[in-house]
Amino acid sequence: MTYQDRLLKVIPGGAHTYSRGFDQYPINAPQILKRGKGAYIYDENENEFLDYGMALRAVNLGYANEDVNQAAIKQIEYGNNLTKPSLIELEAAELLVEMIDSVDMVKFTKNGSTATTAAVKLSRAFTGRTLIARCAEQPFFSYDDWFIGSTPITKGITHADISNTKMFNYNNIKSLENLFNEHPNEIACVILEPAANEHPKDNFLHKVQELCHKHGAVFILDEMITGFRWHLKGAQHYYGIKPDLCTFGKAMANGFSVAAIAGKREIMELGSIEFEGRERLFLLSTTHGAEMSGLGAFVETMKFMKENSVVEHMWAYGAKLIDMMNAIAKEHGIEKNFVAGGIECSPYYLTFDKDGQNSLGLRTLFSQEMIKNGVLIPWIALSYAHGDKELEITKNALEKTFEVYKKAVDEGYEKYLVGNAIKPVFRKHN
Repeated sequence: MTYQDRLLKVIPGGAHTYSRGFDQYPINAPQILKRGKGAYIYDENENEFLDYGMALRAVNLGYANEDVNQAAIKQIEYGNNLTKPSLIELEAAELLVEMIDSVDMVKFTKNGSTATTAAVKLSRAFTGRTLIARCAEQPFFSYDDWFIGSTPITKGITHADISNTKMFNYNNIKSLENLFNEHPNEIACVILEPAANEHPKDNFLHKVQELCHKHGAVFILDEMITGFRWHLKGAQHYYGIKPDLCTFGKAMANGFSVAAIAGKREIMELGSIEFEGRERLFLLSTTHGAEMSGLGAFVETMKFMKENSVVEHMWAYGAKLIDMMNAIAKEHGIEKNFVAGGIECSPYYLTFDKDGQNSLGLRTLFSQEMIKNGVLIPWIALSYAHGDKELEITKNALEKTFEVYKKAVDEGYEKYLVGNAIKPVFRKHN
């Protein structure tokens, strides 16, 4: 029995995140991993791969960073989870409030989904409204029904949850204006990432904020991906905008489980308990939400990032990587079939067939060939551990991969791909 068989026997989908599922990788990807160190991961047989997945973007310093690990271990030795709030819990909260311009209060949790859902709940309580407006182009906000009901996967979700979430388009302020006009005094909040594959244009974020305040809705920025990558103070600082609420996760603690809902006092304190006689809002109440090891890792991660200019490093490496990928693609005559781009600290790559159509088959083939050459690159997530050596390894892998890729563009990927093409996570049927 293979590791994949064993995983599927005991875990629905074979992994605890759908992005880690076998259908998101070519058949030659390692079925299971044993460990990671720096920018590398190792399978059960200690085969080494340069990694650009970086734990779904949760690792931004590099796997098993010694300083962060020791900070977490120190908190474990203090007990890890105590009966009352811990010193590290207070230190971490005060640090986040100090760092992020828009934040007066914060509540920690263990994953991004619970943080964004808490933001939605706060917004509904603050406004007395029900509807949610979410950005259509941004792929994931939560595993909860308010979001999943707006994807093709509606099985098990009530009609009310499906109908309560409306969508608008990024960098298209008219689409959001239309929602407010179609649903006057009904929209509780607008939630979006500050940026995804492109920067906001024509003051888009500021116009979203203006619309929210004009119509009495809460303005939420989801910084799961952008936080501590665009800038230590978040993409909100980079773009000069202050949301009402914001959420963080991913790169907060270099792979340790830490996420947060944070924002303005007047909204956040709805979940507090000191206001006698006020109707209560049950916000987040999680046994492990303020687990000391994770918060110790968060504090140390922020310290390491400041001392080592980690954000600046990721911007610089990403710029080099984008230029290199496009240059090598051009050398092989496939510059229209393989395109690297995006915001430098968070690049992307796109794969197109000879007719110019997006091709998951070619994307899978690219990933397959890169794995053959020692690089796991399902997407591009950067870390401080990616340096000149890693750039050279990537270059050598690209040179060999594009030789096959070029043939696949001309002759069809089916001739060169082993196994099935990867599938979209959000699809109606398996």
